[in-house]
Amino acid sequence: MLLLGTGQLAMAATVHYNDSSVTGASAEWTAWVNSWEQTSADYTKVSLTPGKDATQLNFAWYSKDEGKATPVVHFGTSKSALKPYTGTSAAVDASLTGDTAYVYNHTTVTGLKENTAYYYTVEKNGEQTAVETYKTGSFENVKILFVGDPQIGASKGQTQNGEKLAADSGSANTAARNDSFAWNRTLSAATAQNPDLNFMISAGDQVNKTGKPKEEEYAGYLSAGVLTSLTEATTIGNHDSLNPDYSYHFNNPNATENGRTAAGGDYYYSYGAGLFIVLNTNNYNVAEHENTIAQAVAAYPAAAWRVVTIHQDIYGSGLDHSDTDGMILRTQLTPIFDKYNIDVVLQGHDRTYSRSKLLYGDGQTHGAYEFQLNAEGTDYDWDNAYNTANNSKIPLSPDAADTNGKAALAAFSADNNCYTIESTSGSTVTNPVGTLYMTANSASGSKFYELINPQQAYIAQRSQNWLPSYSIISMTGTSFSIVTYQITDTGKVEAIDQPFTIEKTGSTVSTAAILTRGGALERIYNAAGTPAAASSSFSDVSAAAEYAKAAAWAKSMGLTKGYADGSFKPDQPITRAQLASFLYRYAGIQGVSTNVSGSAFAACTDAASVPADVKPALKFAMDAGLMTGTKVNASGSVTVKDADYALTKLTNR
Repeated sequence: MLLLGTGQLAMAATVHYNDSSVTGASAEWTAWVNSWEQTSADYTKVSLTPGKDATQLNFAWYSKDEGKATPVVHFGTSKSALKPYTGTSAAVDASLTGDTAYVYNHTTVTGLKENTAYYYTVEKNGEQTAVETYKTGSFENVKILFVGDPQIGASKGQTQNGEKLAADSGSANTAARNDSFAWNRTLSAATAQNPDLNFMISAGDQVNKTGKPKEEEYAGYLSAGVLTSLTEATTIGNHDSLNPDYSYHFNNPNATENGRTAAGGDYYYSYGAGLFIVLNTNNYNVAEHENTIAQAVAAYPAAAWRVVTIHQDIYGSGLDHSDTDGMILRTQLTPIFDKYNIDVVLQGHDRTYSRSKLLYGDGQTHGAYEFQLNAEGTDYDWDNAYNTANNSKIPLSPDAADTNGKAALAAFSADNNCYTIESTSGSTVTNPVGTLYMTANSASGSKFYELINPQQAYIAQRSQNWLPSYSIISMTGTSFSIVTYQITDTGKVEAIDQPFTIEKTGSTVSTAAILTRGGALERIYNAAGTPAAASSSFSDVSAAAEYAKAAAWAKSMGLTKGYADGSFKPDQPITRAQLASFLYRYAGIQGVSTNVSGSAFAACTDAASVPADVKPALKFAMDAGLMTGTKVNASGSVTVKDADYALTKLTNR
């Protein structure tokens, strides 16, 4: 649902945020406030990022430019015998550091082994830092922390102890002071609960000041104590995108020139059974993003799991983004994710939590859209989307009198119904075809948005409790499971969704497979939410059949009476006329109007030969877009994809 009406698109944060002066223990908060001046001025914190695979580890850090850089990491299993690894250095843009000269250092360490304790120091102008500890976990049973939008500094304007939090420079950035403390609190809670984490994935917006100097925000972000020993795979968010400072602070592996903005481009890495691909979707050149995916898949073709991280949630459920700028690349990325068999997409941007149903493309032709920078080039023009084919403007909140603008918005919204919901049930699915889309809420609680109403058809679960949250991913060669937690004001960690698990035992069922009558009822039953049902009274439906409950429910609801002999013939291929009849009755149960003009049906070359008893159902199916084609083909067969497509279109009607 898009916000129609007068004025600008509503993209303001709510009054809810994590007030660290309340959620932090008083002594800890006081100590943090007292140390903020020093913390905010230390731009030289080290970040650990994944290497090309689990045997490598990348380092990045600033040091003062004193004429001779020393991009050296000392690393090994013995504190007294650390091996030096030398990388590269280059100048930091001094306009981002208050005209103080710094260099950034990027170095890669190789030869890591699983379940091993290591020690390291880095050199800053030839001086080694204090020794830190880094431990690898299992490379087979991988555990990942997934977070969204720490956005240090985003609490600006909120009230704390009677004063407004400010986003000024340096230590005067009290919003960054608040959010950095909260970020550290979340990471501490997550790692205390999961001491065996392999690494962290952030879906972007590490910091807040778009296109402006913000080193105190990066200083606060990197000051979290656990980050000295936790690898982080970050994503470029729109707030990170317009400065090169992101690329200084994070030494990303397999960095490409694809999807570049000032902050950098796409990258990828392998870890355990997973291939992880990180796309900078602030660049709307989808051909370049596809190039990255193809390159990554070619480099690691045997990966059991293919996981993409993007910042903008093309399938999210927040009020301010999910049906506007968040979905801007949905029509283009969905078929690409299908093409390369992407299993999971991790998203941020919306400051709400959501888990999608399993989705794949609808196979239809759709437009392509983008956002453009404002006239000053300082931020994106969030009020208007643009059609890339003709550069036509689509106002996302047109004035009441703007008839053309409202029509363009309606067409844009309709075109983004470009997905098909795969029929599944339960919290564990095996060998699915579709992709799971997870949207993380803010890990720091620096900013929250409302959920959009009504809930989109593609969403399976969502929540907004105004609390910082994080997810834990457990991955093996055959299983990918994710569960999400929130942290209460008192520090209690509690689950907000049941674990969702994808299992792989072999090949997926082809969406081109011919669907049976039993399979069709099972899909309708899943779409209905698997309501309670008595045992089936069809003579040929065994109570042990996987579609038994579906058949019993369908009979009790009047979707089907079966055949005169008491049978249902569940293993027979279903025809288009039979499916249309089931859907016609199901629409009535769901309160969906079946009144149509009949024009699409009448345009079919075989409309006149359709039997009278199935004509109303097929007329509805053709005119409502549940079925497509130039012929009705009443006796034709139905594929798995045909049924999923029809149910998705009916759900969105």
